[in-house]
Amino acid sequence: MRNGQPRVADRIVSALAELGTDHLFGVSGANIEDIYDAAQHSGGRVTAVVAKHEFSAVTMAEGYHRTTGRLAVAMATSGAGAMNMVPGIAEAHAARLPLLALIGQPPRALEGRGAFQDSSGRAGAFDAVGLFRNISRFCARVDDPADLGKLLTEAVAATRGPCRGPAVLLLPKDVQQVPTGPLPDLGALLADGGTAPAAAGRGAGADLITAAVTRGARIVIIAGDGVGRRDARTELAELASRSGASVAVTPEAKDVFDNHDPRYAGVAGAIGHPTVLRLLEQAELCVLVGTRLPVMARTGLEPALARTRVIGYDPEPPFASPGADGPPAVHVAGDLTAELRSLNARLAALPHGPSAGQGLVGELEYLVAPPSQGPGVPLVDAVRTIQAALPEGATVVSDAGNASSAAIHHLAVPRQGQFILALGMGGMGHSFGAGIGAAFATGRRSYVLSGDGGFYAHGMEVHTAVEYDLPVTFVVFNNNAHAMCVMREHLLYDASTTYNTFRPSDIAAGAGAMFPTLTTASASTPAELARALAETNATAGPALVCVESDPDETPPFVPFLRLIDDLSSTPGDAHEYRGTPVG
Repeated sequence: MRNGQPRVADRIVSALAELGTDHLFGVSGANIEDIYDAAQHSGGRVTAVVAKHEFSAVTMAEGYHRTTGRLAVAMATSGAGAMNMVPGIAEAHAARLPLLALIGQPPRALEGRGAFQDSSGRAGAFDAVGLFRNISRFCARVDDPADLGKLLTEAVAATRGPCRGPAVLLLPKDVQQVPTGPLPDLGALLADGGTAPAAAGRGAGADLITAAVTRGARIVIIAGDGVGRRDARTELAELASRSGASVAVTPEAKDVFDNHDPRYAGVAGAIGHPTVLRLLEQAELCVLVGTRLPVMARTGLEPALARTRVIGYDPEPPFASPGADGPPAVHVAGDLTAELRSLNARLAALPHGPSAGQGLVGELEYLVAPPSQGPGVPLVDAVRTIQAALPEGATVVSDAGNASSAAIHHLAVPRQGQFILALGMGGMGHSFGAGIGAAFATGRRSYVLSGDGGFYAHGMEVHTAVEYDLPVTFVVFNNNAHAMCVMREHLLYDASTTYNTFRPSDIAAGAGAMFPTLTTASASTPAELARALAETNATAGPALVCVESDPDETPPFVPFLRLIDDLSSTPGDAHEYRGTPVG
């Protein structure tokens, strides 16, 4: 407040609080500090968190949103602070995540006159609006305080649109400090306007599905993270029951369907279960729900998809395309939740539903990778040990890399729990911030699964967990390498050299020395890992467990297993990537 009058910064924070956002994530600096000050004077309605890096601040906001459904808000000062947000905002754009980025700018009077960290586009400075407009659904500068209500409403509306994603507001420091009157009620302005109109393709999609159910035809649903974004898990489960479909999920959407349900078919795509391909080869219809089925979700499934009628329920059309003789895909656009409810009502009116056993999957099949010949805990053993230790309702956040592949493939999301994975940009270290944001949001324990490469990228966010005493268990797979890159070097290039192996390090000891209150442990056997996780679950605050692992171990990743098949010298040595059941 200035002289007791609310400033632009105060009005922004108050409006976000009215929308239900009670945490803001960022790194402070001269041109964003007024937003932090406004949060401090919000009467406890909003907590402003200081991260170690702006990329992680964005991923904290992502973890916060994915576990609450509330608007994600991240903030940064100008210059390098703003630039550090670029990969996080790009991830939100790729993942269609509702994120509002508040980015400070130098005072207006100094722009174009050699201002420190000038990005106004004047006098040779680069144009921040032009930069962020390319990776957001909406971007604007608030140059006139009188425009705040309009621009803030448009920004938040853009995060909620059918093709939702990030919005960026650039806020000159002097504008943030201007006293201003109340803003319009954003909640009222943004409220849904009644029943969603019928989407294009609704009738064609429903006709095909109801006809297939009536005939008792096999149906496979592949569900994506759009189900989570639209909070349509209940509608998806009802659709599976009413249609008699088996349900697979995309790698980043493991939590949108109960992993313990007998209809659960596993993960689709490059890190997926052979069960999905087997069922799809027998299916008459493939119904995509909340996914366009990008490459990572359809690798290995293309021949079956080319022969199968595909119906896509998503605001955007599916990437999967039929073969030359295959039936055309049907795209049902519009609001996902509304479309699923309409479809379920249509199926509920059928005189006879699917048979009781229709769509049941049985035992999942798993990819079979060559066994580890090196030191440490094999990936599958480590993931299953982690699985056994997960508390009910835990959030699991997985990073990119070999360990991520093992987690996606072998770990079942705990009941009432959630799973977070960034596949849009796939940035290493994303999991550290996302796990912290989830812990802020839920108050329950988060498990962060990362390789040592991810730790070196953004693992100093452990400090944020320590500072706020958050219930986060960081499990770092330490193979002293960028192991997925090592695997690519071995399979595609000169296997005798590598750029991606590191000198050995003791991450747990180092973190324990840096943060004396942090519980730390190292494990080189499954039993040691089980003991360490049991001990850390008993703590109230953060913990870091380092799992020693083999940099040359092949993860459950279809492209790698195909390459191994191709490189096998004799038929008897060929590796069968389709897999076998695992008990």
